[in-house]
Amino acid sequence: MITSETIVALSTPAGVGAIGVIRLSGKDAISITNSVFSGKDLLKQKSHTIHFGLIKDDEVVIDEVLVSLFVAPSSYTKENVVEISCHGSTYIIQKIISLLIRKGATAAKPGEFTLRAFLNGSLDLSQAEAVADLISSDSAAAHQVAMNQLRGGFSTELNLLREQLIHFASMIELELDFAEEDVEFANRDQLQVLITKINIVINKLIQSFELGNVIKLGINTVIAGRPNAGKSTLLNALLNDDRAIVSEIAGTTRDTIEEILNINGINFRLIDTAGIREATDTIEAIGVEKTMQKISQSAVLLYLFDVVNLSVSEIKEDIAKLYRPGMAFLAIANKIDLSYNDRLKELQLPDEIKFMAISAKGEQQIEELKQLLYETAVGDQLSDNHTMITNVRHVEALQKTRVALDSVVNGLNNPITSDFLAMDIKQALYYLGEITGTVTNEDLLDNIFSKFCIGK
Repeated sequence: MITSETIVALSTPAGVGAIGVIRLSGKDAISITNSVFSGKDLLKQKSHTIHFGLIKDDEVVIDEVLVSLFVAPSSYTKENVVEISCHGSTYIIQKIISLLIRKGATAAKPGEFTLRAFLNGSLDLSQAEAVADLISSDSAAAHQVAMNQLRGGFSTELNLLREQLIHFASMIELELDFAEEDVEFANRDQLQVLITKINIVINKLIQSFELGNVIKLGINTVIAGRPNAGKSTLLNALLNDDRAIVSEIAGTTRDTIEEILNINGINFRLIDTAGIREATDTIEAIGVEKTMQKISQSAVLLYLFDVVNLSVSEIKEDIAKLYRPGMAFLAIANKIDLSYNDRLKELQLPDEIKFMAISAKGEQQIEELKQLLYETAVGDQLSDNHTMITNVRHVEALQKTRVALDSVVNGLNNPITSDFLAMDIKQALYYLGEITGTVTNEDLLDNIFSKFCIGK
């Protein structure tokens, strides 16, 4: 799959800006650039140096540029890499890229620079995927998770597991060479202990996906309740902005309103919904239906109720309709600035439902509510600084690894021949290898890197 072509692409976002950075990678990257560069002879310069000069098409000057050199293997792709910093005019960028292609470069495909970094051993596959996550990270937590994976935290953990499994696989393979002598080189008890240890790590990684995925995508937080409970007022208070229309008229919110709220580096996707009640017209009915759909997709449900005008039986009725076992559910009493009576003591909410009283209009307890949202969704899971999975492909590979290891355990508990035991261990090694790219195929790589932006 590795080619000898020199590739070129714009590495900065498309559009007019102060500068644009054009990147080349390949054996001829420096010589191709040198053929259009008027300044120092780039072929005689050291790696990791920057040079000022002109990009010229014959005698026509296209732009004044800075050229950065990264000589193989001391580069991102481990090939010769050149980065041309030019002015950010779309016209200039297109002229320079067209000129470089005429001189022998080829337009890069999405993710091809990072693909070459992987194929040339600069990154493993999970680290390469972390590059894409890092680029798209839009919160401190997503950035932290992607950086940990890019630095090899996930890979190191998996490679340690693979190395220990490989040792046992090799011992069992050795047994096959001495099958007629009926000897055992692999200690079965030690293998069983190792598999138990590996499964503990795998289970922990799989469980981390739920949090890792919401960190990557944002935490869906639905604000639900009856009309005039103060949902839109609460949304505005949380955002500190008049994002939603607030009115005394019931049913003002007909469609969902979505906004991002960042709490302690975590993005919460706040969704203000239509009030839950029997709809009075077709449009409102559609809004209520959308509300129920959003609730079913929520990671956190914030049920807001009017503490003044709603009875205990009505509150319980709403909770029974909305609550599902295992969901993160916050019951929030609103309008405590008007009244706060003892009826709430009659609620007797289940332990798993968190309760709080606020005034959305008076912005009382809003900061405390934000902290409660954070604790409910994240808690102290980020403080452990453990490896976290954010990629569906990784989770699926880990699940397949666990199934293969279960087969190994079954083979140990119900003794089977060494050749079948070796097959099951190889299967587990295969799935672990898929994650880091130790085992791969062209279709898998095409699927992964096609999702990258061009120029990365």
